[in-house]
Amino acid sequence: MTKLHVVLADDHRLVRAGLRALLDGMADVEVVAEATDGEEAWRLVQELRPDAALLDIAMPKLSGLAVLCNVTAAKLPTRVLLLSMYDNDEYVAEAVRSGAAGYLIKDAAVEELGLALDALRRGDVYLSPAVTRKLTQAFSGNRPSPGLTSRQTQILRMIALGRSSKEIARELDLSIKTVETHRTQIMDRLEIRDLAGLVRYAVRSGLVDPAQ
Repeated sequence: MTKLHVVLADDHRLVRAGLRALLDGMADVEVVAEATDGEEAWRLVQELRPDAALLDIAMPKLSGLAVLCNVTAAKLPTRVLLLSMYDNDEYVAEAVRSGAAGYLIKDAAVEELGLALDALRRGDVYLSPAVTRKLTQAFSGNRPSPGLTSRQTQILRMIALGRSSKEIARELDLSIKTVETHRTQIMDRLEIRDLAGLVRYAVRSGLVDPAQ
């Protein structure tokens, strides 16, 4: 399996060392550089074009959110996973709107880091369960598009929860091809062209069940 090349950024040395140790223990992940502030992280992402950037949301000089916005505006291929002590809806909603590929709470279980990176590798979006609940509450007043069938709404919800096409197919007893067809139809009907956009739509529409 091709290694996932990662830039790691956190201004707290001990936190960064702990994350580095976890990442170094993953056979399919390679940390290509570390940064101690947002400006350095942004420079490294531009120079190295890593597959993923793990960014603390609160860093000196440039915040993780600011770096994310720069990455999105520059249309770089790097997918951004934000790491934060905060799970309030303001931070989370802004991260999702800005194109984050994931949002991981720092007190999450260690296993969640691996799950988040697996989702990024697949092209999916990963949100900590606590984050998903916050986003659902934040956008609970919205309604899904009436243009989707009940099956498509179900699949969209599962995509927002970070499920891969293979996992969705297995859970719904469908073929992977059928799931991919539904995904394409959902994108066409909603006029959305990427997975992150689907997740943002699902969150804004209140499709994600807080209990899931």
